[in-house]
Amino acid sequence: MRFLPVNLSHLLVELSSLKETLALYESIKQADIPAIQDMVPAAKTLLIHYIPWLISAEELVLMVRKLEIKAVLSRQTRSLTIPVDYQGEDLNEVAELLGISISDVIRKHTEQTYQVAFTGFAPGFAYLISEETPLYVPRKKTPRTRIPAGSVGLAGEFSGVYPQQSPGGWQLIGTTEIKMWDLSREQPAFLLPGNEVHFVDAKKVPTTISLPEKTQDTHLSPLFSTQGLYVISAGLQTLFQDEGRIGAASMGVSASGALDKPALHAANRLVGNPPTLAVLEITQGGLTLKARQDCVMALTGADCVISLKHEAGDIERFSGYQPLDIRCGDELTIGVPIAGVRSYLAVRGGFSLPKILGSHAFDTLAQIGPNALREGDVLHLNSETELSGIIVEEQPLTELPKSGDTVTLDVILGPRADWFTADAIKTLTSQLWQVTPQSNRIGLRLLGNTPLEREQKQELSSEGTCIGAIQVPINGQPVLFLNDHPLTGGYPVIGAVAEYHLPLAGQIPVNANIRFNPITPFQEY
Repeated sequence: MRFLPVNLSHLLVELSSLKETLALYESIKQADIPAIQDMVPAAKTLLIHYIPWLISAEELVLMVRKLEIKAVLSRQTRSLTIPVDYQGEDLNEVAELLGISISDVIRKHTEQTYQVAFTGFAPGFAYLISEETPLYVPRKKTPRTRIPAGSVGLAGEFSGVYPQQSPGGWQLIGTTEIKMWDLSREQPAFLLPGNEVHFVDAKKVPTTISLPEKTQDTHLSPLFSTQGLYVISAGLQTLFQDEGRIGAASMGVSASGALDKPALHAANRLVGNPPTLAVLEITQGGLTLKARQDCVMALTGADCVISLKHEAGDIERFSGYQPLDIRCGDELTIGVPIAGVRSYLAVRGGFSLPKILGSHAFDTLAQIGPNALREGDVLHLNSETELSGIIVEEQPLTELPKSGDTVTLDVILGPRADWFTADAIKTLTSQLWQVTPQSNRIGLRLLGNTPLEREQKQELSSEGTCIGAIQVPINGQPVLFLNDHPLTGGYPVIGAVAEYHLPLAGQIPVNANIRFNPITPFQEY
């Protein structure tokens, strides 16, 4: 086993095979180590998320090394069939890469028996592997920004089906109408680890599919009432966010949650809420709400002007980080940020919302959680929350960046820093990286004058990633993963932003520049 650094609360264990990885995964689960929060098994690696104030990385490594790697217990295998319309846009390219005909690609894909090895990338996305003759093809050199739900693809030795529209770099060979992820089902994921899977050509083999039974529709929208807050304008993107879905990685679900958690906590404290209560995360301002009842609000995060229009027509303006007394009939508007990107609006008592998989957060990649705000929504406020006194001393923890500013982020080199040339490491830490308009809650897409060159050119088996990971596609232009990132990826991670700088990373605007500051050399444990 190799133990590779990731950041200050994650390490990556590299093994020689998928079977070894799953065996270690089972052994650690049975050991029940309290300091381990979550694990993400992948093809030949196990990403371990631990609590650093309970155990150091060095202590964890010693503990894992002493474990007896037990054989994975055999589970009852469920056999599933997936009908495919083999007309994928990369089918011709796949045939050329393999040196066979298109009909042979389809024949080989449908003749093999696949097993769900692990999940990741997105909820419901299963990595399928065959012990027979895998159709081994490389990923796309540049990932697509949009792949439709139901797309069947190949990458390395794996087959997979995209559960929803998302970016990705797999070679697409067809589509299926089966939903891989459906929250209205009792078991949302169609495929689970250990399942046996057979693909069939939908044009040749009539297939009847037995899907999991559906439960009652899951309410993903906020609860409405005549009272509450009426949404006049939702702005560019306004989402409900809390601390996220901690510990849900085994279902292929990332943490999500507020990008600037200190601002989330401060907004709640300013109105006397528990600090982790769900609030509104407002991107680039533009939100206008009309109060249909008296309430207390507070805005934190990005530096915005708050306009409060009273029923009489007079307008008051406020800055953030103070409680605001809102009266029925008042209209509150959040201006475009002067600095930073995301603001956090808390209301005393919080919002009455459904929990989805244990959280109120909306995950933009997984499309899980209460829906984004739309014009005409009426948000119901919660009157049952246990409240405390209002705290008025809250202040932002750091000065937030503006467009054109240069922001320095501390990074830990690894786990795949040794896949890059010495010049690439120097370029990563000396060159300025511009934040491009393609950035979002999934990640900051960066652009530098000199791309990062890899020393090792081979395909990387998919492995777990964390918030703050700096993943480098083949084009050499890095992506800095944020809270809605995929749990696994197939491009090497050259380093990761230190956890204490993640809230700052979530507030960096488009056209600002990032300078990466390595705080440790790359070194295996």
